[in-house]
Amino acid sequence: MDLIGHISTIPLFAGLPKDQLATLTGIVVDQVVGRGRIIFSEGEEGAGFYVVISGRVKIYKLSLEGKEQILHIIEPKEPFGEIAVFTNKCFPAYAETIEKSRIFFFPMADFINLIKNNPSLAMNMLAVLSQRLRKFTLMIDSLSLKEVPGRLSAYLLYLSGRKNKINDLELDITKGQLASFLGTIPETLSRIFAKMVKQDLIQSDGRHITIKDRQGLEELAEGGKRL
Repeated sequence: MDLIGHISTIPLFAGLPKDQLATLTGIVVDQVVGRGRIIFSEGEEGAGFYVVISGRVKIYKLSLEGKEQILHIIEPKEPFGEIAVFTNKCFPAYAETIEKSRIFFFPMADFINLIKNNPSLAMNMLAVLSQRLRKFTLMIDSLSLKEVPGRLSAYLLYLSGRKNKINDLELDITKGQLASFLGTIPETLSRIFAKMVKQDLIQSDGRHITIKDRQGLEELAEGGKRL
C-alpha cells in the first residue's frame, strides 16, 4: 500500500479528498522504529505528532521513584503526541515502542497550515481527542474506584470484546506492562491471576487466557464480588 493508501485508512483523515491526502504525503515522515525505543520524553518540546501504522506504542509517566504508570497503549491507526499541535507545549509523558513499529510523523508547523485550509481535518482531530479523553476518564475511574481484581477483570472483559473473542483471548502486552497499566506491581498481579484460576474464573497459559465464568468476572469488575 502506498502512502496515500495508508493515510486514507487513518480515522483522523477520514473523508479527506485525494488531493488533500496527497498534500499530507508531502509533509509526513515515514519511519520504522525498533522495539523498546523512546519516541519522545516527558518535557521534550513537541515538534509534531505521530500515528502508529503498525506495531504499538505505550504512553507512560514516571514517578519520582522511577515507577512506571502506563496511561495508554496506542494501537495501529491511532495518533499520539497530538496535544503538541494545539498547545505548542512540551510532551506531557513518555512514548516508547513495545514492539517493532512503523510510525508516521507529522511536523506541527506544516500540519497547522494544512488545518487552516481544511476545517474538516480539525473536526476529525477534535473527535479523536474526545474519544481519547473518554478512555482516559474511564481509566482514571477504574484506577481510583476499583480494587486491582476489579481492574484486571474489567481489562480482560474489554480485551475479549475488542478482539471479538467470546472466551479465548491473548494478552496484547506483557504481564509486567499490564501491572503498570493497572497501577500495581507484577507480584500482586500474579497472585490475582492465581486466585482467579483457583476460583475457576479463568484458565491461564502464559498470555493465553480462557474466560470460564464471564458473569463472575463482570461481578468483580462492577465491585459486586471480591476474590
